[in-house]
Amino acid sequence: MEETAAKPRRSGGGGRQCCICHERRPALKRPKTLEQICRECFYAVFEEEIHQVIVENQLFKPGERIGIGASGGKDSTVLAYVLSELNKRHNYGLDLFLLSVDEGITGYRDDSLETVKRNEVQYGLPLKIVSYKDLYGWTMDEIVKMIGLKNNCTFCGVFRRQALDRGAALLKVDKLATGHNADDIAETVLLNILRGDIARLSRCTSITTGIYSPNAYRGFAREFIKDLERIRPRAILDIIKSGEDFRIATSTKMPEQGTCERCGYISSQKWCKACVLLEGLNRGMPKLGIGRSRGLNSNQMKTDKPTSRTKSIESKQCGSLDF
Repeated sequence: MEETAAKPRRSGGGGRQCCICHERRPALKRPKTLEQICRECFYAVFEEEIHQVIVENQLFKPGERIGIGASGGKDSTVLAYVLSELNKRHNYGLDLFLLSVDEGITGYRDDSLETVKRNEVQYGLPLKIVSYKDLYGWTMDEIVKMIGLKNNCTFCGVFRRQALDRGAALLKVDKLATGHNADDIAETVLLNILRGDIARLSRCTSITTGIYSPNAYRGFAREFIKDLERIRPRAILDIIKSGEDFRIATSTKMPEQGTCERCGYISSQKWCKACVLLEGLNRGMPKLGIGRSRGLNSNQMKTDKPTSRTKSIESKQCGSLDF
């Protein structure tokens, strides 16, 4: 869709007017088009652009069950509203569900889950909440007490990604929609470049993806991107476009996707990351799966047996979709 920035007209009082309706005062300037538009026109354009993306990419089919990752934050709340509204307005014929993850962070997730519960009532969408405690036997508060604050994001990120997939399996949804914005995608492009992670770099800008991007360095990437945006508003979109235009040499060896030998979850290694991290927690060795190590070696995988002091990871539900 070709975008042109219309020259704003001036009212008799000399103030700028919305580039689209030419009636109301502009409320924002869009980095994407540099248009100055009013609040009402922004809502209309925003929703129409999302509809066009859904139609052009054939994201949904009538009768599909769609899960919406709902954290209670602004991005996922907007996603829930827009999908609910467009589903009714354009008769997509979708069954929508809200899916939330309770990491067990006192004073943080409790409040945001209340927002999700209000969304459940407001939008009339069924809500499913899955918790780390039920899935893994640990809350994030308990993990932080053992590991400390330095590496806890590794656990939280890995567990949350798998928890969303497992919640989706419980709901029997066909697709899971998440509220990732342009900032998130640009950060992921930069992170994958910095890590030299060719496998994820080749797929991280795809409109549909099943790839989890780790959280290390994300804070630094976010600050860098925001600095660029202050200098050049289109910087974020340009980074995303660069990620889309990358071409990976056909000779590059890519990791093969398989399943975890212990829990059956998707993994490119013998054990998925969640199983490795859980094994470390249950053994009292929480740093076992942190860093560049490939996890446990083959001998440990075959010969280690659970002690009476800790539960076997097999007694936990990590990665199992047989509920």
